[in-house]
Amino acid sequence: MSDTADRYPRDVACGGTSFRLTRMTAADQNGVLAFACALPKHDLLFMRRDISHPKVVAAWAQAITAGQIVSLLARSDGAVVGCTAIVRDELSWSSHVGELRVIVSPAIRGHGLGRVLIAESMPLAIGMGLRKIVTQMTTDQVAAISVFASFGFSGEALLRDHVVDAAGALHDIALLSHDVARVQAQRDAYGDPAET
Repeated sequence: MSDTADRYPRDVACGGTSFRLTRMTAADQNGVLAFACALPKHDLLFMRRDISHPKVVAAWAQAITAGQIVSLLARSDGAVVGCTAIVRDELSWSSHVGELRVIVSPAIRGHGLGRVLIAESMPLAIGMGLRKIVTQMTTDQVAAISVFASFGFSGEALLRDHVVDAAGALHDIALLSHDVARVQAQRDAYGDPAET
């Protein structure tokens, strides 16, 4: 992972806007919390925990320090506008599987930042030794599902009534997965569809 870790911080351009990408550390908790609190509540439903709570962000930072999570932050004018988390449980039977979580501020969507964050996260996940990467979101996140599909993620499960929002409404979750070896073999044979 050291080859990819040395890439940050760095600036990327998306849709005519420049963003600074950094690895998240414990010092970023306040910025991440401010970002999370500004998100629509519906956007938080596909996260395992509500990242708008300080205790959740503190636990996230501790997991980063312990090497259990790798996260990237995207900033615009110093403020966090997007983030990723690659979560792996090394003590489980599925230690070869990691979950990729990506979220971008609604004001920034449409610039391509989500696509960049996924592209930046994939080599980090593979560098962690992951052989399968999963992601999940509510089924109405059609644009996000499409972007993940362009990276070789495909539908694996539909979890009906899996999350409940603050108003008590139930929502379905789409679970997508990426088999690293299979997708790489397809790209070697047929080229990268994301580049065509």
